[in-house]
Amino acid sequence: MQADLSPVIAATAHWLTRAYPPAGGALAAALCEVQARQAVTVAAWLRYPTAMDAALVGMAGPGGSDRLDWATGADATDRDAEDRAWRTWVDEVVASWAACLLSHPELAERAVAGLAQGEHTTGSPAAFRRLLAPDATDRNAAALLRHPDLVATVAGLHRGELLDRLGSDEALAA
Repeated sequence: MQADLSPVIAATAHWLTRAYPPAGGALAAALCEVQARQAVTVAAWLRYPTAMDAALVGMAGPGGSDRLDWATGADATDRDAEDRAWRTWVDEVVASWAACLLSHPELAERAVAGLAQGEHTTGSPAAFRRLLAPDATDRNAAALLRHPDLVATVAGLHRGELLDRLGSDEALAA
């Protein structure tokens, strides 16, 4: 059984950076990818907090990107087999939660703090610096990915579940 979430994390982060591409060159692309990967990692660890949860998603599969593609208006008709293959590892809920974390700093802080309840954490919150404390270069690189209005469709798909998981108060729900 696979207890590793790395295929889900990699595919979901890749989906986010394709749906909300970086602004700029190679450095911006790398910074955007790091931010997406950190947000997706936090979201995946919250969604699948135990090794058993991770093993189950590894066996059953996360569901794919079809609904996310539809929600963002991506055209699925001209995909080759390789493009379709990685998309099967995209987790819709994880993508939605990651979009929430990237566009709402208070949620990101609560989510990273909430990781202490799971089995995945091996590092400190400093491991998520680009998610929690992005500098101007980070924000510019991931301007589309961090824009609340632009990610609202994806973030709204499962925001309520994230708020429930974090035990958020009404101020964060607004």
